[in-house]
Amino acid sequence: MVKQRGIYKRGNIWWVRYAGPDGRIIRISSGSTSKKEAEALLVSRKDAKNKGKHPEIKRIENYTFAELAEKFLIWAERYRSFKSTQYMINILVQTFGNLPLRNFNPMLIDEYQTQGLKDGLKPATINRRLGILKRMFAKAIEWEMVEEEALKKIRKISPLKANNKRLRYLSKEECQALIKACDKHLKPIVVTALNTGMRKGEILSLKWDQVDLRHGFILLDVTKSGERREIPINQTLRETLQSLTRRLDIPFVFYDPATGKAYQDVKRSFHSALRRAGIKDFHFHDLRHTFASQLVMAGIDLTTVSRLLGHEDVKMTLRYSHLAPSHIANAVDILDKTLTGKSTAQKLHNFRELAEEKESVIC
Repeated sequence: MVKQRGIYKRGNIWWVRYAGPDGRIIRISSGSTSKKEAEALLVSRKDAKNKGKHPEIKRIENYTFAELAEKFLIWAERYRSFKSTQYMINILVQTFGNLPLRNFNPMLIDEYQTQGLKDGLKPATINRRLGILKRMFAKAIEWEMVEEEALKKIRKISPLKANNKRLRYLSKEECQALIKACDKHLKPIVVTALNTGMRKGEILSLKWDQVDLRHGFILLDVTKSGERREIPINQTLRETLQSLTRRLDIPFVFYDPATGKAYQDVKRSFHSALRRAGIKDFHFHDLRHTFASQLVMAGIDLTTVSRLLGHEDVKMTLRYSHLAPSHIANAVDILDKTLTGKSTAQKLHNFRELAEEKESVIC
């Protein structure tokens, strides 16, 4: 397909670009998803310019970031990640709320990144906020709330280098200590996390109509990856769920008895439990790592673990592969015995030593 000069697409909307009477490049949104309408607009604008009847260019008001945020949040409600998006935008509004969109520039965002690091934020957190900011400006262009030059400035900002290799998980003894240290309302939530690998948001928003105790699985219709996911219920989790008080007027599995609403977060009680259990440098999301790590060390293959975690690609699960050296060596040992009748027991021993050495570094 030959790209037509002077017509381009931003999002779903077609735009036109041409030289005005003074030679300056003019960019105008057609306000339509139809390329033919954009073509007609371009022809009419060029024709008007040639006849000396160039129409007055629409002037964009000086919108603030807060005004863009308000409109963007209404638009973003349709997406499954709305809650996390809303949280990040509210934080951005605290910093940039009254700032006109035209005033955003690379130096301003560089300073924001630097201050974030000084405040102890992780590079990955700052990068997520930057990603939201870029998406907001892309919509601002589409909604004619700012000129295209503003987005070009924002896109020049490079994300920070993030270290996503952290892998913290609990031993079997630590798991039991944590469960024992949990408050009554927190204990079933932690047990669910350890036995399913579900994310915190998936657990706290879990409803009884997603739980099938008869057939033994939890159904997550819309997950972070956008895929339907079935999670088996083991005996420990079954007993935990059966022990919960279920109210017909409340759809949620885990809820605050005082309000009847789902828990928004359990950060405070979780940190208290960690302190009582003597566990340091651990976050709720690490319960998901614990679930995966314990499965891999028990000899479960990475493909199965990947499916249980709901990873889009098994490559995301490879971060746990170093925990299964003995399992890998066992496979080679079986092949060696099959072909030669000899054992590779020494290789297996070496793999185990390597595993212990790496595990001590991670924990």
